[in-house]
Amino acid sequence: MNMVATVNTAVPAPPRLRESAAVDTALVEGPRTLHRLADGAPSRPYTRFEVRPLGALIGAEIHGVDLREDIDEELRAELHRALLEFKVIFFRDQPIDSDRQQRIARLWGELETNPFIEQGDDAHVARFSKGGAPAGYENVWHTDVTWREAPAMGAILRLVEVPPMGGDTLWADMAAAYDNLPQDVKDRIEGRTAVHDVIPGFVRFLDEDRLLQWQDRFPPVEHPVVRIHPETGRKTLFVNVSFTTRIVGLPQQESDELLRFLFQQAHAPEFQVRFQWEANSIAFWDNRATQHYAVNDYHPHRRVAERVAIVGDRPF
Repeated sequence: MNMVATVNTAVPAPPRLRESAAVDTALVEGPRTLHRLADGAPSRPYTRFEVRPLGALIGAEIHGVDLREDIDEELRAELHRALLEFKVIFFRDQPIDSDRQQRIARLWGELETNPFIEQGDDAHVARFSKGGAPAGYENVWHTDVTWREAPAMGAILRLVEVPPMGGDTLWADMAAAYDNLPQDVKDRIEGRTAVHDVIPGFVRFLDEDRLLQWQDRFPPVEHPVVRIHPETGRKTLFVNVSFTTRIVGLPQQESDELLRFLFQQAHAPEFQVRFQWEANSIAFWDNRATQHYAVNDYHPHRRVAERVAIVGDRPF
């Protein structure tokens, strides 16, 4: 179903966001209209499994699928349709290992490597192992690897070690974030591109020599500020605080102010889903349509996660 949810408030409409003015508020107050599907897109029932939405907009648990068993093309197609509709899908009670995780991901495409993150048992497995000191780097809203010319299509994440409390992950629907922008902001960003750079996202965690080593291999790239999802056709806000540094063609101050406003759009709770991990839980998200945030609230306990990412295409 194309779900539409409206939050009614008595807040008057905000003043127009002028090009020369600083942004006074991060999120515009007032009604939010949430479309799970593109306008006019049909909603069809799922026949191979049960879908339990976690909200009106984003996120759903899939029940009736055993990921240890072979996934035929019909099942893969239905799972993919659920991924496009809900942007992130979750599976409970799935005791799979790293090898099976990779085999499932390969049903969606070639696997990606990330040289900046610790590897698991295979080069295609990014391992996030945190314990002891509470420092972390996933606890910021971001879209994965937008510093690549072709950022990841999606990713499958499983927790190897679940803390006794905390450690949730949140996802935000960036098509909804775009839909709810003021019209004058949409007009300002229409057709513009932004620079994405790997350095800001990792400068706190890698030494200077290693950063310089990788700078030539991964030079800054430009992506549209608003990308078109290649399968759903929806306009999606495609900037993030970890890797987007400036909007091309704007003075630096204006670019900084506008980006601060755009970055904050992921923070609206209406656009989000929050997932509480349990042993043997799996998350599969569409990296083209979402941002995510790993909550770092489980110190002094350990949280160990392994992620397999799927190669994507160049945003347009």
